[in-house]
Amino acid sequence: MAEDTAISLKNISKAFKQYRHPTDRLKEILLPGKQKAEEFWALKNITLEILKGETVGIIGQNGSGKSTLLQVIAGILQPTSGEFQVNGRISALLELGSGFNPEFTGEQNVFFNGRVLGLSQEEIGSRFDDITAFANIGNFIQQPVKNYSSGMTVRLAFATAVHSDPDILIVDEALSVGDEAFQRKCFSKIRDIQRKGATILFVSHSANLITDLCDYGIWIERGEKIIETEPRKLIGLYQRFIYSEKQDIEKLKHEIESDSSSISIKRLREKKANTKKYDVESQPVASILYNSYKEQYDQATNDTAKGIDALDDFYDGNLISQSEIIQSTSKAIIQNPHIISTNKNKVNILIKGEAYTYKYRVVFFEDTFLVRFGMLVKSITGTELSGISSHSNKNLIRFIKRGENLDISFTFKCILNPGTYFLNAGVISQREGIEHFLCRITDAVTFKVQAISDTPHLGFVDLGVKTNVSFLR
Repeated sequence: MAEDTAISLKNISKAFKQYRHPTDRLKEILLPGKQKAEEFWALKNITLEILKGETVGIIGQNGSGKSTLLQVIAGILQPTSGEFQVNGRISALLELGSGFNPEFTGEQNVFFNGRVLGLSQEEIGSRFDDITAFANIGNFIQQPVKNYSSGMTVRLAFATAVHSDPDILIVDEALSVGDEAFQRKCFSKIRDIQRKGATILFVSHSANLITDLCDYGIWIERGEKIIETEPRKLIGLYQRFIYSEKQDIEKLKHEIESDSSSISIKRLREKKANTKKYDVESQPVASILYNSYKEQYDQATNDTAKGIDALDDFYDGNLISQSEIIQSTSKAIIQNPHIISTNKNKVNILIKGEAYTYKYRVVFFEDTFLVRFGMLVKSITGTELSGISSHSNKNLIRFIKRGENLDISFTFKCILNPGTYFLNAGVISQREGIEHFLCRITDAVTFKVQAISDTPHLGFVDLGVKTNVSFLR
């Protein structure tokens, strides 16, 4: 196994015994030599090599073998045949909370599960406050888990798993737990784990998560690997498959097998290796503020109920960002980011179609040259939806004196569909032609958008589409 390989599978197959009647299992035990079971092959000759630091998505229909594959990699199931190797400490999010003892307190379960994940008692203790803060279950941490709601259980399980600093994180449909605020924390933590160089392998039915998070994807169907390729190509083929008529499926499979246009995993890896990586101080603002906009679905808020003719924007004191990250140098700091309505009221519950202003103050502690300011709107999953800078490269603020305070505002019309969103704030300066963040706040403001009608909208943005249906006579 190569040093840069995280997971290696060679011809992995897994069979399960299926009995037609419950008594057949007993008959097989009592009458050796008489086979009463039928073999079901959940995996058939799966060969994979996943490198360290890669994020790989697995798609496939229910019952295709995805979860079985993850359980084999996690060491929960032993394969019937084949060889596999795993290089590094694994944290598996398969059935969240399934490893918790309901009679133990939350604290006891954190320490127990931490030890299972390979952490020492001292390591768990040093991370315990971070785990409890992330889970946000308050004093319930000292109560038996049997007294928890299902949401509290999964939050604590997720928090424990992602704070174990795994070399390999395995996730099985567990990225949509909790409410919007907690989901945002989950995705932010996943991004953090990616940045630290961990390998991530996850199953999801969400095409958008695959394209948003993954370096490449794998499609498994009836226990067999169909193809592994770039995310968008993979999703396109898979969606053609699930919406095809039965008589067209074999033809599609043949097309996939003979398709030479798919980008090879080797080429994807080469492309990734050649992509320049930037830290907070050196990343050009353009790569942050103007990344491609990806499709994603958000659940509509309850405000889409019929009969609502008029809505009011307002401020909800409970809607506070739980995933705020402040990254600042000694040169400047951002203060008091907030949204105001046209009547100057502070709000975080917005009405679709109305105008709002995003404001924050910047305090400068040193003389600074060639400065501009930015805003960025993101979804719960961290998808960058829209952003802008206050000045172009040709029109930067040439000089700001030490001790000066500047009020920054961005006025916009809310064309977002109902859902929960997040705003970033950033101060950027230019030195020797390279842009640097002096201060940046990730998820500085959380806000929700209300619907003004019961018309269902998909995606993030309302394009103002007008629908017309005409009968041809």
